[in-house]
Amino acid sequence: MTFAILGFGRFGKAFADLLVKAGHSVRVYDPAAAVPPAWACSTAVEAVVEASWIVLAMPVPYMRQALMQLRPHLHTGQTVIDVGSVKMEPCGLLDEVLGDAIAHVGTHPLFGPLSLARGERPLRTVICASARHPEAAARAHALFETLGCEVLEQTAEAHDRVMAQTHALAFFIAKGLVDIGADDGLPAAPPSFQGMKNMLAAVRGDAGHLFAAIQRENPFAAEARARLLAELTRIHEQLERQDDDTGLSIPEAPSSD
Repeated sequence: MTFAILGFGRFGKAFADLLVKAGHSVRVYDPAAAVPPAWACSTAVEAVVEASWIVLAMPVPYMRQALMQLRPHLHTGQTVIDVGSVKMEPCGLLDEVLGDAIAHVGTHPLFGPLSLARGERPLRTVICASARHPEAAARAHALFETLGCEVLEQTAEAHDRVMAQTHALAFFIAKGLVDIGADDGLPAAPPSFQGMKNMLAAVRGDAGHLFAAIQRENPFAAEARARLLAELTRIHEQLERQDDDTGLSIPEAPSSD
């Protein structure tokens, strides 16, 4: 199959490599990136014209303009997906601009260049189906399974709520630790800190706009950050009082039985 990848940032590059290794062809358009000549197209229209799949791998603020420009050149034999870290706004745009005529589905691959380089398996991907195109979701599900992914299907709202409590908070905490130098070659970090190194490496490795996007474009992230900060403040104040240890122990994880 041929994939048009619009956007060749860190994830676009990694996804293109993954697709090529799986035996697919890629056509790439990104005027701001250095694209291998064998994949490069001079316009977005050139990239999509012969593609079965169109992958929107650009930041969310650019998606509407890209979709509006591409819409006259798309046909019913194609499937459009996005690969962003938030889903409500992209899925809404896909429904709005492409409607019933062009198959589309929102996806969030829960992996990136670092996890691919480490050889982490299985990879995981979330699919947020459009009610207009359940068959596109089924095709995307099958596609990601062939790429070695476990696939989870969620609504766009459910996805963003979960990501606010996980993805957004993990990056929020990690950025704070990075900014105070908590991972700057400390020689005596205990095992409990070693487990955070992958999270810190992800924040250091991702482009600045991705951190901002995770926080600002997820409609539930601000509330999650506020709840975390309020709880950390409560714990800090209780520790400062030194006369009340009630509730300071960390409970064990709930049993899965």
